[in-house]
Amino acid sequence: MDHRLKKNSQFNFIYKKGERVHSENFTLFAVKSKFENYKIGFSISKKLGKANKRNLLKRRLREIVRKIDVPNHFNFVLMAKENACTLDFLQLKIEVETIFGKFDRKHSELK
Repeated sequence: MDHRLKKNSQFNFIYKKGERVHSENFTLFAVKSKFENYKIGFSISKKLGKANKRNLLKRRLREIVRKIDVPNHFNFVLMAKENACTLDFLQLKIEVETIFGKFDRKHSELK
């Protein structure tokens, strides 16, 4: 199952309608989905560095998301802030787990 968001229209919809959760190096946008599985897209600005740095960050984020428990029935966009490229893999993993945990707590309070 491919869990990626690919179209610009999908990203724009999530930016406009989604709930936001912030951390020091990331912003997570989430919108309820009618499908069972989650979909996720990564937004890495050109301000963060050259293509090789941005691609490395995206590869690391994809691997982290693949290994952690991501809530189903949602579409996500994970937007990196300026210092995200300076983090190593372990720091990225901790930060991503934290932001998804924060989202989970926030969403469970709303139910």
